[in-house]
Parts: sequence; C-alpha cells; structure tokens
Amino acid sequence: MSDRSTPLPPGSTIGILGGGQLGRMLSVAASRLGYLTHIYEPGAAPAGQVAHALTQAPYADEAALRAFAADVDVITFEFENVPATALDLLAETVPIRPGLDALAVSQDRLTEKTFLQGLGLATAPFRDVPDLPMLQAALEELGTPAILKTRRLGYDGKGQVRIVDPAEAADAYAAMAGTDAILEGFVAFEREVSVIAARGLSGEVVCFDPGENVHQGGILRTTTIPAELSPALRTDAALLAGRILNALDYVGVLGVELFVTPAGLLVNEIAPRVHNSGHWTQAGCAVDQFEQHIRAVAGLPLGDGKRHVDVVMENLIGDDMDRLPELLAAPDTQIHLYGKAETRPGRKMGHVNRIRR
Repeated sequence: MSDRSTPLPPGSTIGILGGGQLGRMLSVAASRLGYLTHIYEPGAAPAGQVAHALTQAPYADEAALRAFAADVDVITFEFENVPATALDLLAETVPIRPGLDALAVSQDRLTEKTFLQGLGLATAPFRDVPDLPMLQAALEELGTPAILKTRRLGYDGKGQVRIVDPAEAADAYAAMAGTDAILEGFVAFEREVSVIAARGLSGEVVCFDPGENVHQGGILRTTTIPAELSPALRTDAALLAGRILNALDYVGVLGVELFVTPAGLLVNEIAPRVHNSGHWTQAGCAVDQFEQHIRAVAGLPLGDGKRHVDVVMENLIGDDMDRLPELLAAPDTQIHLYGKAETRPGRKMGHVNRIRR
C-alpha cells in the first residue's frame, strides 16, 4: 500500500470507481497532471473513452476487483453507491480516497442526517420510516407537505415521493417498493446553494465560491456564480463545509447542498465526490473541482480555488442536444459533452459554462 504522506509521482495510475461523466472529467484532469487513470465500471462507461484503461465488470467480481487494485496506486470514485463488500476488498491493498467512513455516511440518508446533526448543523426535520405505521406517525409529527425518500441510491429526483396529504401515505410507501425510507419535513427556503470544498492529505481545506442552483423535475438545471448571499452567509458556508471535511478526515472534493432560510443555512445533503453544481469551476477558476480532487487524492498541494470570472452553468438534458449548433456559435460559452451514445429524456448529455460579462 502506498505511503499516505508521499505524493504520487507523475506516471502513477489513479483508479476511478464509476465510468460516467464525472469519471470522464476526472480522467481528463488527471492526464493534465501527468497521471494515468483506470476506470472500473459495471455498465456503460463514457469515461473509458478518455482513460488509460477500463475494466467492465460487476462489483461482485472479486477477481476483477483484485486485478484492478493491483494495477492502480490509489482509488477514488465518481459514484458513491459502491457496495461495501467491494470497497472492503479493494481497501486491503490500495488507499481509497475519500475514505470508507465518508462513503458510509453519505450512502444512507438517515446516517447522513444523524451525522450532520451530531456536528451541530441544521437539517430538515426527519424520521426513519421502516414501515407504513411509522410513516403515518411521522406525518402526524412533521406535517405535510413532506418528502418520502429511499435511504439509499436516490439521485436526480429518483427514489422520492412528495406527500401533500396524509391520505397519500399508503401509496407513497408502496412506491418505495420495500426499500428502507426516510421522511423529510417541509423546509421554507429562499434558495438552494451549494459549496464545493476540498481537503488535502495534510488537512488543508480550500472552498470554491457558493453557487445558486435551480432544479427542474428533480434535476439540476443551472448553477449561477456568484450566489445571492450575504458575506456572512458565504463565510458560514465555507466554515460549515470545512467542519464536515475535518470530521470525516476527508481527502478529496466534497459537495454540500444548502438551503438558505430566514434562520440561516440548512444542510440538504452532502456528496463525497466532485459535484454537478461545481462544473462552473472549469470556466471560472484556474484550478477546477476535477483537478482539485486529483490533487487531493494524489497528495499534491491544493489549488487556491479563487474565482476569476462570473459563470452560469447549464446542464444539457435530453433534447437540449438539439441546441448544440446554437451553443457552438455563442460567445463566451464553454461546452462539455459526455460521450453518451443515446439521448434520452432526463439524461444529462453534457453541460455548458457561460461566462457572465
């Protein structure tokens, strides 16, 4: 196993669990710093188009996992829902950054919210709902509207049901299809923002400016930089992110989604990886979130994260690809396409960063 304190020399191989667009952009960033990348992905892997090596195998394939571990010097991930059995096997021989504690916290919404409250951070009110009677009792306590979510594997609006009337409890619970669930109470918020932060092997913490997010259909549509926040709340966001990073002894980039409320900032969720709402850094910073993550997991000094221009990031979802000729002709527009073969409704196909003059 590599010495934790020694930076990886150029030419080393970084293993990435997950082969989607985040893994693709991590691979590009790694190559700029002289590293090779090896992607491990059970399914379609657009990241494999730009990586040095690709293993397509299930996470239950022990032989493939061991061969992957033998070929890399450190492992990171673009997808946090990797089975614990696979992670435990890989961790026997190769450092995994961020560590397994961070993954364990973020993989389960109940564990995550309990952890955040334990740090003294505000979250939406929540209740564990292992069965329908507990859901009905939770609705009596928290009221409606409320959101029933799977504890694991939900993303981009998937795995959740909005409950407007307690009479909808049975149908909402049935929609969970027997998976463990959590009920979150309604939060009256002014806007959603996110802060992308990084922590290095030495414990140094660097935060990017908070961005303001707009969602449509549960999917992030735009992130605007700078967010409409007071200087005090900008400072609070950075301090809050640093508190989470240090509590997890974290190494790498972390995304923290926040609600801005009259009482201050409330943590919606954390993502132990590079994050969609941080794509603006590719146009707005000398060191973007992907290079920052590679620097951290490789043991290099972090970049300063300073923003040199205002940016609007827009996801290209489904038929947005029809706008590509128009976008290519637009000034001050940076285009990132993900190499996905099929365009489908609700599928992220790429994003654009527009510089705001």
